[in-house]
Amino acid sequence: MTAKSWINKLRLIPHPEGGYYKEIYRAEGIISQPNLPVRYNGGRAYSTSIYYLLEGNDFSSLHRLDSDEQWFHIDGSALIIHSISPDGTYTQQKIGKDIPNGESLYAVVKHGSWFGGTVDNKDSFSLVGCVVAPGFDFDDFELAKREELLMQYPAHKRLIEQLTRR
Repeated sequence: MTAKSWINKLRLIPHPEGGYYKEIYRAEGIISQPNLPVRYNGGRAYSTSIYYLLEGNDFSSLHRLDSDEQWFHIDGSALIIHSISPDGTYTQQKIGKDIPNGESLYAVVKHGSWFGGTVDNKDSFSLVGCVVAPGFDFDDFELAKREELLMQYPAHKRLIEQLTRR
């Protein structure tokens, strides 16, 4: 299938970070605020999950979440997840199906890390599933501001300029 056919079949909509998504699960149970770390401003679903599709020349802008996010490859090219931890350490995870050549079907991004993604093969797309626990809420989502991130992590200038939008 093509990126467009997946977008239509799954009824994906544009995501603020780039790419397309659709929430496919939100647990009915709620974890109340007193039982969550102070970084959350209210209760959260136990977990949530989405489909996320990124076309070859697009990118997922650097952003961070208050929850850990698990990623699973579904179709298309490998997706490269670029992360900068709070201490400034850069890591790269490649999720895809070519296990013998270092790809993994699964990756995790820890909460508080700045991260974004690129499609490994620019002539393709990446379709992945993402699970967030405690569940995703847009109050827990922060898009990077290029100038602020450049001041905080100057060693990663090239990546920051590549994965932020003006």
